[in-house]
Amino acid sequence: MKSLWAPWRMEFIEGGVREQRGCLFCRLYGEKESIKNLVLLKSRSAFVVMNRYPYSNGHLMVVPRRHRGDFAELTSKEHEVLGVLVARCLTVLKKALKPAGFNVGLNLGKAAGAGIVDHVHYHIVPRWVGDSNFMPVVGETRVLPEFVTDTYKKLAKYF
Repeated sequence: MKSLWAPWRMEFIEGGVREQRGCLFCRLYGEKESIKNLVLLKSRSAFVVMNRYPYSNGHLMVVPRRHRGDFAELTSKEHEVLGVLVARCLTVLKKALKPAGFNVGLNLGKAAGAGIVDHVHYHIVPRWVGDSNFMPVVGETRVLPEFVTDTYKKLAKYF
């Protein structure tokens, strides 16, 4: 049997990430874009950040600046800005990673799989033919071929 090593996941498994107080997205918006926080782009009303525990390489999140848990509470301007940023992310991902497709969506509420329930955000997950095999189903494990920080470097030059 072969071993799959993913030591960067230990922080998540041990719960260290969850010990921080307050909203992760609000905190990230207040920081400068960097490889440390994985923030790629900030505007006055939204930002783009890489998922630290991605479903696939290049998994991005587009987040409104305003802290809202209900998608219907966002203004039409916020919806417009988020839509423009999602489109920009798709363009960047196509150039930098050349995926065969994407999953783009929102997980609204805990029952729908939202990890951060109180701050609405879009997920953009690049997909490749054959990128998902038996590992997620049988082994409850995702296989990511690249460190998150290496993917950040590839994407940052396009933002």
